[in-house]
Amino acid sequence: MKNFLAILLIAFTIGLSAQNYVEHKVQSGETIESIAKQYLVTPFDIYALNPDAKKKFQPNTVLIIPNSKIKNEPIAENKRELTGYKSHKVKRKETLYGLTKKYGISEEELKKANRSLYSENLKKGDKIKIPQYRTIISKRSLSNTVKKYTVLPKEGKWRIAYKFGISVADLEALNPYMNDVIQPGDVLNVPNIEDKEEKKIEAAFGYYEVLPKETFYSLKGKLNLTQGQLEQLNPDLKTTGLKAGMVLKVPEGSNTEVGLTAVKTTNLKRNLVNYKTKKIALMMPYQLHKIDVDSVEEAKDRIKNNKLLSIVLDFHVGVLMALDSAKQLGISTDLKVFDTHYHAAVTSKILAENDFSDYDAVIGPMESKSFDRVASALKGDRVPVIAAMNKPKQVYSNVFQTLPEKKLLSKTMIDFVKADSLKTKVVIISDQANRATSEALQKEFPDAKLFFSRMNKKDKTKDAYFLYHTELEGVFTAGKTVVFLETDNDSFASSIISMLNGFINNRTEIVLATLDKGKGFEGKNIDNIYLSNLKFHYASVYRDFDDEKDNGFVKAYRKEYGITPSKYAARGFDITLDILMRLASAEDLYEASPETVETEYIENKFRYTTDFFGGYVNQAVYVVKFDDLRVVKAN
Repeated sequence: MKNFLAILLIAFTIGLSAQNYVEHKVQSGETIESIAKQYLVTPFDIYALNPDAKKKFQPNTVLIIPNSKIKNEPIAENKRELTGYKSHKVKRKETLYGLTKKYGISEEELKKANRSLYSENLKKGDKIKIPQYRTIISKRSLSNTVKKYTVLPKEGKWRIAYKFGISVADLEALNPYMNDVIQPGDVLNVPNIEDKEEKKIEAAFGYYEVLPKETFYSLKGKLNLTQGQLEQLNPDLKTTGLKAGMVLKVPEGSNTEVGLTAVKTTNLKRNLVNYKTKKIALMMPYQLHKIDVDSVEEAKDRIKNNKLLSIVLDFHVGVLMALDSAKQLGISTDLKVFDTHYHAAVTSKILAENDFSDYDAVIGPMESKSFDRVASALKGDRVPVIAAMNKPKQVYSNVFQTLPEKKLLSKTMIDFVKADSLKTKVVIISDQANRATSEALQKEFPDAKLFFSRMNKKDKTKDAYFLYHTELEGVFTAGKTVVFLETDNDSFASSIISMLNGFINNRTEIVLATLDKGKGFEGKNIDNIYLSNLKFHYASVYRDFDDEKDNGFVKAYRKEYGITPSKYAARGFDITLDILMRLASAEDLYEASPETVETEYIENKFRYTTDFFGGYVNQAVYVVKFDDLRVVKAN
């Protein structure tokens, strides 16, 4: 029997050698996942050849690791070789950053050639050495552990990571120059597994990346899937367990967004540990080049009549007051302000002339193209860029979008009405432009009655923006009815709001709501008394501060300026104080912004989740309502 086992062992060893397998001795601190990443295979590959590793995994265990079977194209790699030095005499206003850009070298390379620069600043007249390099292009093989893969239509990072059994982070590590948004036809490096081992991507399913600290319990609340259901869809979970970064297959339509979720507000004052001075840049379109500083009256007139400048200055004041509040908590700030002129070319010049690599965060710019340039330029240094007053076109991995998506506002309002424990009736009234939105809303409330505005009698292609009073007679019976009004036309909104007020009586309660509180509800003909009578509800990014409560910011603002702070001043205060508090509670803004942390200040709250492309999007939303001519929090 022993001889038979020995023969089997020898045969197995020869078989392994013939198939190009290698052995790996487990070191202390290693995991199956880290070993799989090292050899660019999947944990499933390792478990397949080492079934005992599922139960017994410890240092000095010898694992059998498969090599790739498909030959790899060598990858070109650039190497820099020092060839000599060039002398340079420092001119007025020259900086280290400017010199590195001028000569195509890094700051560290420049300092190594001039040791005094580690402790001294550049001075006009200094003679320094500029290292010169030549680039040597060599080719290296990755030991047949990766292969090339061409991206197919409708494939994103999540689907490709799932297909090859790796995380999105692993995919990005294999492809350091991969675009944030990959396109069909892009060629990527992926683990070199056999075609039959690739997981099948099915159109009937969606794919979800597990976030840090997520558990089966939290996924049950988010995806409405039990651990058993997830394991049935993803059999590897039974052996690997739930790991941050892994991509799961979920049913198509599973809600992977955070909706109206109860998250306890975090008081970051209790978590302050990092008291290093925070370096913050504020990029705003002050447009100072248009202001004649010698004419006080002209400057005052411009501030009064230029809405953009008024918003920017209000926001700026809020920022400064936040810095003062943070200082009282022991958080010091090095703030540098830049005037972008609301122009992308000026923003590019600011980027070229300044080194932002060591900044803790950049707030702004407001202009969309300028913001994208800043976010893209600072992405390599992982400098967080805060979209404070705008929604960026693309949420890069270093972007913090503080304004929630409009679809989240709509979903929050729908969830709020659905959560009403009473048997609430629903009516939907819409103009023609919002027909698709209202029809989709009716699917959320199948028993809802739907009314559309009348068309123009002379031109059937145009909306006449009215309903006959008789159309709504008999609709509102005893009890509570929620009416969703979907329109951007203020005259239509005004007439419907007035009409609904006429149907209210002692037995009939009508609550007005909307998915999108746009300009239709802000016209001069909209009566706030009527809105209060109808307890008008809507989802909002911010809420009005409670004037009845003691509020240090509001009190200080009124004392300094003699007026109540605008929502832009409050937003500048809230965003800046939140950034500083988060930075003081962790190593950086990324570490300080897990999904479980929700903060709330004067008028705004913040809870970030990672976007599809890796950036951070605020998911914290208010439901507010009109109550006795005041707008108060409803949820």
